[in-house]
Amino acid sequence: MASLLRLRLRFCRRAFPIAFSASLIALAISAQSASSAHGLPVLVELFTSEGCSSCPPADALLARLDSTQFVQGAQAIVLSEHVTYWDHLGWRDPYSLEAMTQRQEHYVRAFGESTAYTPEIVVDGAVGFVGSDASSLKRAIANAIHTAKSELFIEQAQWVGNKVQFIVRSAAAPGEHLTAFLAEDSVESPVNRGENAGHILRHVAVVRALQQINGNFLDDRPVEIAVPHGLATGKKATLHLVVIRADSNSGRVSGVAQLKLNAPGSGAESAAALPAPH
Repeated sequence: MASLLRLRLRFCRRAFPIAFSASLIALAISAQSASSAHGLPVLVELFTSEGCSSCPPADALLARLDSTQFVQGAQAIVLSEHVTYWDHLGWRDPYSLEAMTQRQEHYVRAFGESTAYTPEIVVDGAVGFVGSDASSLKRAIANAIHTAKSELFIEQAQWVGNKVQFIVRSAAAPGEHLTAFLAEDSVESPVNRGENAGHILRHVAVVRALQQINGNFLDDRPVEIAVPHGLATGKKATLHLVVIRADSNSGRVSGVAQLKLNAPGSGAESAAALPAPH
């Protein structure tokens, strides 16, 4: 275990320095599509931790990608996925989830890596690299848009108590699975201990919960994701859903869609990610 931690620490330091209320019941659409207006949707996952001193530059790069969409022809759908293996090294990341650590470990095996490390960016489940490497990020996204995506729709989304309920539609495909993520649009936290002590860290699209979607994609059974307790007790937050379709073994993403969750009275519609026109 100690040797694994040393590997993780070494990888991190080698990286480049640089209310809402549970009564909400309506949603507004924020569709991602492969139209010429938006580009082909590409999933960009950042594995990060507030306990890692090399992570803030990667967090900033992900935020810049989210806000400027700087790769022509692509619509980057970003997720900040905070891992747990830094939590006992001086600062417990308030956004860390064991499910994110497990997700990264799946990529470690799929990519043949020796160990997990932070910061790491994974693009479309196909390639991973140091999360603050802007050149690799641009190149990976530019390569990803040459692979068409499958149709994927999020429909009939609504609040049911402290849960988000929705239906996902996509063509059934053997060997693939769906995963839904509930992400908080923007967060910040003052860090009092650990490698980032004294800094206020900011993150975008922070995963707060996820749900594996099993069974037939087209049977109209609703999917539910429970809102984390800290968000369901009056804290103001803006959230969105991201649903991905991926190969069960390799993790390669074949479809991705997102939908923004808004305040009551906005209406409830669907979001879709469509394949690129040929």
